[in-house]
Formats: sequence, C-alpha cells, structure tokens
Amino acid sequence: MRRKIAEIAARWYVFFFLNFYGIGKIIGGQFYQRGSLPEDVASTTLGDATGFDLAWTFMGFSFVYILFIGLAEIVGAWLLLWERTKLLGAAILLPIMVNILVFDVAFLDEYGALASATIYTLLLCAIFYLNKERVLRALQALIPDAGSRWAPKGQRVKIAIAALVAIGLLLALDQMLVNLLGYGKG
Repeated sequence: MRRKIAEIAARWYVFFFLNFYGIGKIIGGQFYQRGSLPEDVASTTLGDATGFDLAWTFMGFSFVYILFIGLAEIVGAWLLLWERTKLLGAAILLPIMVNILVFDVAFLDEYGALASATIYTLLLCAIFYLNKERVLRALQALIPDAGSRWAPKGQRVKIAIAALVAIGLLLALDQMLVNLLGYGKG
C-alpha cells in the first residue's frame, strides 16, 4: 500500500510540474524568443553574454524546437496518469530530464532550477524502481539471452559482409545528401 501511494505521489507530482513547464514553453513563458529579448540581453555582445543568456536565447530561437520539447513534456506527463502507460511516460520524460540536468549544470549560475530538475528526475527513477519487475520483463523481452546467436555459424561471415556493404551504401547516400543540401556554417 505504501509503495502504491509513493508511486502515485511521484507520478502526480511530475505530471503537475512537467505539464506546467511544457505549457510554459509553448506559450512563451520559458526562453528568450525572437522579438522578445530583454533589453539588457539584446544589447549585450555575444562575447560578453552570460552562459544563461546565451543558452536561453539559443533555446528560444526555434519555436519548432520549443514546441517539440513542450509537447514531449506534456505527452509524457499525461502518460504518467494511467497505470497502463505510466512506464512509457517515464521513458519519454527521463531523457528529457537528463538533458535538462546537463543544461542546468552547464549554463545556469543559480541552482534552484537544477534542484527541481533533480527532484523530477529522481521521481521518474523511483517510478521505474517501484515497477522494477515490469521494467525487467520489458528489458528481457528486448535483450536476447546469452545463449542465442545473431545468426547460424555458417552464415555469420556472409551476413557481416552484406552488412558492411549496406553500411557503405548508407554512408554514400548520407554524404551525397550532405553535399547536395549543404553543410551549414558549423
């Protein structure tokens, strides 16, 4: 009973806050978006900008990116509400939260947001831990046992050669598209 209460509390807590942050991103409450830079940020040269101002401006540059992250947070959060989809929601949200943790460590000079992101990440990990039997069954279904082989012994060399040829073709296609479409400035 206590485990279930702890899990539901974790799911609902993360649901509430990541909905809040996801909606905030979409409606413009997070990041400096084009046309709405604070005056002190707009008048600062790149070389003099703080890591936070650079990061917040960069993240706000593309509404498509903001929309993607915001919707991913909202969808993942809503999936936490139902028993059948809670692990899928946590699986969607965990990489987002790890990215936010790295972002906060790398660019923020105040650590309140890092503390909150850490709490949400730990709560997602707790959801996985409290459902470890289901998580282990899912992982076992994805990962073959040690006794299985990827191909019969006589076919391994042929398959490996064919895979290397396919890799070469993919590389050629990849580079052709890069050369055709351009590299960008980076």
